[in-house]
Amino acid sequence: MLIQWYPGHMHKAGKEIREIMPQVDLIIEILDARIPFSSQNPLLAALRGDKPCIKLLNKSDLADPEITRQWQSYLERGQGVKTLASTIEQADRIRQIPDLCHKMLPAKEAGDRLLHALIMGIPNVGKSTLINILAGRAIAKTGNEPAITKMLQRIDIGNNIILLDTPGMLWPNLDNKNSGYRLAVTGAIKDTAIKHDDVAFFAAEYLLNHYADLLKVRFQLDQLPEGEQELMEIIGKQRGCLRSGGYVDMDKAAKLLLAELRSGILGRISLETPEMMEQELAALVIIRAEKEAKKKLRKQQWKSGR
Repeated sequence: MLIQWYPGHMHKAGKEIREIMPQVDLIIEILDARIPFSSQNPLLAALRGDKPCIKLLNKSDLADPEITRQWQSYLERGQGVKTLASTIEQADRIRQIPDLCHKMLPAKEAGDRLLHALIMGIPNVGKSTLINILAGRAIAKTGNEPAITKMLQRIDIGNNIILLDTPGMLWPNLDNKNSGYRLAVTGAIKDTAIKHDDVAFFAAEYLLNHYADLLKVRFQLDQLPEGEQELMEIIGKQRGCLRSGGYVDMDKAAKLLLAELRSGILGRISLETPEMMEQELAALVIIRAEKEAKKKLRKQQWKSGR
């Protein structure tokens, strides 16, 4: 699966970030605690250099707590990286961020120069709500629809800190198809960009393999179905997602499953682990190498056929 969801304002924001990066003292990247790898932006790794970085694992109340701890340990192996797991409801915890910024840049405390912190996050990860908490007032527009912020903003949150707020960004192409599906499962990608049943089947397969007990409890299953197709049919019949003739309306059943997963009704679920992502990255290296080899072969064949 190749997802192409990269509005023009996001391309513009990427250029703006490159231009303002020399002014940035510290980076705050907001991640979805359920998908810390898939929700991070590779553009940041390319541009950050040695600038300190706070990775905030937001929506941690929806994620598997043990796996969140694994991710914090994994991410903090990076030089100059600190993590904080939180939710929008934990306003007091979020208000610790300014103090953490100053601790990561102790030289700034002695001077009067403002600390400029670039804040980044994919669509629908809660960035605007977090900014409003830090500022103590409604500055950033919030909403459940991805891509609310449209342009770079400078926000004074006090404590000698200026936030440089960027639009919620996805990157142009998602080479790892699983990351694309995970983003769709959590709602980071607009529902119009990919079919509900396709995303729900991916989620159903993952849940059967990793959170079978939660499925049994939620859908009152004595035994697990053999596959995602059967699971979706069970869900559809239980919840009345039926068409004439008693056939299951897969689109309605898919929307129902995704809604319950996104809201946490199914339970605290993480969709990826550090070990899983290491394996997928290793496989991706092989895939890219094979693509490059095929590209070179076609080029050679074209030259020899001239």
